[in-house]
Amino acid sequence: MKITVRVKTNARKNEVKQIDENSFVVSVSVPPIEGKANDKVIELLSEYFGKPKRCFTILRGITGKTKIVDIA
Repeated sequence: MKITVRVKTNARKNEVKQIDENSFVVSVSVPPIEGKANDKVIELLSEYFGKPKRCFTILRGITGKTKIVDIA
């Protein structure tokens, strides 16, 4: 399953909000430096979906705010 994720960095709290069936907004409290924000996004999605982190892969948007994430 592929989902679209819009990332907001440097937020006050970490949270996942579902916009529609395949679109999410993920707020993370870490800065987008050295992939820390991407790691936190995967961690939050893992908790939200109840699957291990290894099931999540960022297909597009490694350095952007909009990402395509594949869930195995």
